[in-house]
Amino acid sequence: MTSTSALLALQRATHATLQILMAELVDLDLTASEINALAILADGRGRTITELGTAAGSRPTTLTSVLDRLERRGHITRGTRPGDRRVVLIELTASGRATAETIRGTLAAVEARALDGLPPEAVAGFHTVLRALAEVPR
Repeated sequence: MTSTSALLALQRATHATLQILMAELVDLDLTASEINALAILADGRGRTITELGTAAGSRPTTLTSVLDRLERRGHITRGTRPGDRRVVLIELTASGRATAETIRGTLAAVEARALDGLPPEAVAGFHTVLRALAEVPR
């Protein structure tokens, strides 16, 4: 077997896991970007658009339409940060929290199935590689 690019392997794995997640979360009727945003917000901590964009790996301008759809569906609110009305703070509503928990549970289950049986050091190495790829100098 020939060696393959880590980036191409990551792209294939991302595509495969997105297909699985979309199939398992089909009843939520959300896009992959909406699922990602809700999963990030699932910890209950409000975030600015810039913070959410950084965590999601998206530009804030790209995130705007995602947030518009989530707000229309009643999953998030946009408010101001106490002490600084210029900063828009994104927070989950009750329905957003319930949906985000469903997403987080599904993510955890898919990850557990995928990594079952792998030694902990292999998983740790995988996370090291992911961090390195996320921080490639531009």
